[in-house]
Parts: sequence; C-alpha cells; structure tokens
Amino acid sequence: MTYVIHGATGAQGAPVVTALAAAGKSVVALSRNPDAVVEGARVLPASNSSVADLTAAYRGADGVFVHLPVGAEEDRLASANNILAAVREARPARAVFSTSGYATDPAIGGAAAALAAGLAQSGVSHAVIAPELYLENLLMPYVIDSARERGVLPYPIRADFPVSWASHLDIADVAVGLFERPDVTGVVSVGQNPAITGPDLAEAFAARLGRDVVFEPLAPRTSASSSPP
Repeated sequence: MTYVIHGATGAQGAPVVTALAAAGKSVVALSRNPDAVVEGARVLPASNSSVADLTAAYRGADGVFVHLPVGAEEDRLASANNILAAVREARPARAVFSTSGYATDPAIGGAAAALAAGLAQSGVSHAVIAPELYLENLLMPYVIDSARERGVLPYPIRADFPVSWASHLDIADVAVGLFERPDVTGVVSVGQNPAITGPDLAEAFAARLGRDVVFEPLAPRTSASSSPP
C-alpha cells in the first residue's frame, strides 16, 4: 500500500511519514527539492503549481495526505485548485486533508474551505482533519523564553477563550487512523478535550517550569512573526 505525503520535509508532513513508515507502509514524499532526503520514504519531485505532477503522484495511491502551504491566500487557493484537479483525475483510494487550523466554513471562504468542499464533491473517499492550535507554537522563542525568564506566557488569544490544543504528532496519528477507516468521512475535529484557557495553560507551564507563570493575551498583530495555527 502506497501513501503520498505533502510537505513531507516539514513540521506537518514529516510525522505522518514517520508514522506510516513505522507501520510498514510504502511512503512517497512529495518535495519541490529533488535532492531532499526523507527517512522512510521515496522522494518524488512535485510542485503544487503543476496539476500534471500531482496527478502522476496521486495515481494508484492508497492514500494522499494534504495540507496547504503557508503563504498568500491567492497562492494557497491556486494550490487547492490544483490538488483538487489532480484528485479528480487520478482518483486515489483515499484523501486526508489537514486544515492546519484554517476555517472550512463556506461562508468564511478561503483556500481551506474550497479544498474541503471540493473533496466532498469529488466522489473520492476523504476526511478532513480540523485542529485548532498547535502545541508546537508554544515552543516558539517569544513564548517559551518569556515563560522561563519572566514568568509570563504570551499568546494571541483571549484569556477566557478555551482551546483544544493538538500536536503535529496527534495529527499524524489521526491521519494514519483515517487512512485505515474509509467509513469515517467529513470533518474530524482533533484536540485536547476538554479545551483549556490561557490561564489553565500558564498553570501547566508553572508546574513544568517550577515557577509562577501568568498568561498574557496578545493582540493578533503582536504575533506577526509566529507560525500559523
């Protein structure tokens, strides 16, 4: 069984490659870099800008794991349209799409919503993984260093807003599970249950760091250098 993974050299795709390889699956890592080396996978040069590349990669695949690259929404939408065209043409046995925290509500719009809707209309077995925020974001220097050095945990969410945090490793486990469960379709929410607020998160950091930590809600513009959800 062969599985094709987008972004296999990055934070989201790499754990999926690792999990599939550990399960003894044949893995194809898509990369724009033909010289990339991905442990546990065969690297196939392919670009989201080429429907022909994607179609060739998807054809005959038992599963395709997709997430859209970070960037201008116009570029993300172009990638989504190309991925959809390739899925419709190649007809892989299963497609699993992680939204990376972006909205899939058609009323909101955007590339993630377009890709989710297109998969639903494609006739190809699919599932959409919908995380909220990634735990790895809390390891960014402006967050973890502040907690360690100042006892302040800064993040651009309201203090009273509960979040179901998830790790990239959680997403990988869910993706592998969804490849094995074609009966599960539509949107699958992934994250901590129950959700926790910023002060709850600061309390957990305090226990780990052995010092008092308070939560500091930031305005969204303050986090311009941070990674996406």
